[in-house]
Amino acid sequence: MTPVTEAVPALKLTDRINRIEPSATMAAAAEAEKLRQQGIEVVDLTAGEPHFATPQHVKDAAIAAIQANFSKYTAVGGTVELRDAIVHRHAEDFGSGYRREETMASVGGKHALFNAIQVLVDHGDEVIIPVPYWVSFKDIVRYAGGNCVLLETDEADGSRVTAEMVARLVTSRTKLIILNSPSNPSGAVMSPEDLKAVVRLAAERGIWAISDECYVYLNYSGEQFSVGSVREHHERIVIIGSLSKTYAMTGWRLGYALAPAAVIGAMQKLQSQSTSNPTSIVQKAAVGALRGPQQCVEDMRREYIQLRDHVISGLRSIPGVKCTLPEGAFYAYPNISAYFGRSGINSASDFASRLLREAHVATVAGEGFGTRDHVRISYATSMRELDRGLEAMRKFLASL
Repeated sequence: MTPVTEAVPALKLTDRINRIEPSATMAAAAEAEKLRQQGIEVVDLTAGEPHFATPQHVKDAAIAAIQANFSKYTAVGGTVELRDAIVHRHAEDFGSGYRREETMASVGGKHALFNAIQVLVDHGDEVIIPVPYWVSFKDIVRYAGGNCVLLETDEADGSRVTAEMVARLVTSRTKLIILNSPSNPSGAVMSPEDLKAVVRLAAERGIWAISDECYVYLNYSGEQFSVGSVREHHERIVIIGSLSKTYAMTGWRLGYALAPAAVIGAMQKLQSQSTSNPTSIVQKAAVGALRGPQQCVEDMRREYIQLRDHVISGLRSIPGVKCTLPEGAFYAYPNISAYFGRSGINSASDFASRLLREAHVATVAGEGFGTRDHVRISYATSMRELDRGLEAMRKFLASL
């Protein structure tokens, strides 16, 4: 008899993984890398990371940790030394006053954000997200089973988010609002008054406010501010921070959260079943960054301002391109919709794809951030690379 062969069932992945998409920024960088592998020189303006080297005193702290054999597991949320350094630096800079049990370290700011949303958002909960948004916000919320409620902003008004705008979207299902100032991708900075008002509204309505402050030190508006300084509403605030942008430590992967102790405890429980502690050596480097000299932070901030002014001037000199002046982070978010309808370009994705293939300039299409009229340009690079990219973009657009 011929043996009966059972059909192999088709691969079925979980609903939660099918609810999310790959990171748009990572995908854009991967496309640029494919061209480089073919020997094509690409001006890569996708990078969401500083072009500076990690400061020497931070590297020295890591080397010292290696030499001292500081290579064992630590507590899940980081060493006492690191958690104390996090609350110390935040208190020094923003007057926040958190305690050790109200902070934890994670494997990058994205990891801290993921942990926070997973422990706060349940199936069917609504999360208010201002547009444009960082690519991972909506997907992390969807992975948790939450529903994204998008708050549309006006670029002509600096993408301002006010308490009144938030209040119009609040329902009985609203669980939290995600704030991101300075913003990735637009570079928009919320005023301290607007941030305070939104946090106050959240506390009054029993809503959580997650403030992604990964770019908080790259604020060019003249007013350094963290919602963590609004001490009377700490019970409804989660601060997400990162050393990546502040100290040029992207690949080191060290982020943190500041939140009520009960939330931190839940986040550590989740982390204990996923990554456990951040790398022990990186924790020592992080202490060196947080406790060491801070002049490097200001030096980088000043150079970013020069780069920002240079790229904005260049973009605005291109006919049809409009670009609001970013007040923080290291991104420009030009509106390129004037070129829609030309040579088959009808969206930001079309624009970015053609710009990469034909002019070899890599940007990130705005659809990944919730808009279709923009591309994101990182100016965390040299003046020379910016000039090369701007000139190639100018020639490409002139040919349409």
